[in-house]
Amino acid sequence: MRALTHDTFGEPEQVLTVSERPTPEPGPGQVRLKIVLSPIHNHDLWTIRGTYGFKPELPAASGTEALGVVDALGEGVENLTVGQRVATGGTFGAWAEYVVANAAGLIPVPESLSDESAAQLVSMPFSTISLLQFLGAEKGDWIVQNAANGAVGRMLAQLGAARGVNVLGLVRRAAGVDELREQGIENVVSTDQDDWRDQVAKLTGGAHVAFGIDSVGGSSAGDVLSLLGEGGTLVAFGAMNSPTMEIASGDVIFKQATVKGFWGSKVIQTMDAATRGALFGELIQRVTEGTLTLPVAGVFDAADVADAVRASNTAGRVGKVLLTF
Repeated sequence: MRALTHDTFGEPEQVLTVSERPTPEPGPGQVRLKIVLSPIHNHDLWTIRGTYGFKPELPAASGTEALGVVDALGEGVENLTVGQRVATGGTFGAWAEYVVANAAGLIPVPESLSDESAAQLVSMPFSTISLLQFLGAEKGDWIVQNAANGAVGRMLAQLGAARGVNVLGLVRRAAGVDELREQGIENVVSTDQDDWRDQVAKLTGGAHVAFGIDSVGGSSAGDVLSLLGEGGTLVAFGAMNSPTMEIASGDVIFKQATVKGFWGSKVIQTMDAATRGALFGELIQRVTEGTLTLPVAGVFDAADVADAVRASNTAGRVGKVLLTF
């Protein structure tokens, strides 16, 4: 079978190659999936560079999320059938024609969901809805987030609105405000405007901001913290611009703020099955009814992975880049 692998760590467009690997056989409790579509995530690219929290042995497979069709059943698997569409978000080596996955972790995909939406259902959308669960944000609460025009930022705004949670987004350029408004996301402020803090105050009406999400790092983390009310919680979700959070000790002390980290894969591992099932059910409902949108920026064959990575790294990209095999 064809698979995307790398013999060294480095820039993905330079080190990834299409190689031939044996088609895997499912063991007890496993199924083999024929991959339909697989998205490119930042954490996939960081893993290939060797800079993520998980560092595979070389030569290494790649990719973590996919939509697949059940191709073969391992011993003891009774809840799935051959030919069934399923989504997986934690199967390393998903950038391949076939992959073996634990049956218990797969999400059956209803016919109402398109291949393109199902392929990106787990990692980013489920991390986002898990983040809302992690925060404990309730109807009427205010959340402020940076990187509001990123994939997670857009989804958090949409899921928050669907739940009655107020989400205020920060972007670094004025054009980002217009991009989000075209998607129906209104509470957005560009920090390149001199009066951006006044704009924030006007949008919130002076309400208490309970939660802040930092996906950028650097001074942007301090900007988010500065907007929180007393007793607020700042959550580190990512570090797109800097691995160091620059926050003012005065904001931490006088606001009595809490700073936490969120790593979706760890949170999901400790989540009980009932909560996990309910959140996936909500995600599928939101996508089906259109309150949560999962756009696609492009679909590339695995042989064109360098072009796909460059497309994924394009500034201002809207939607995920997907791979086919």
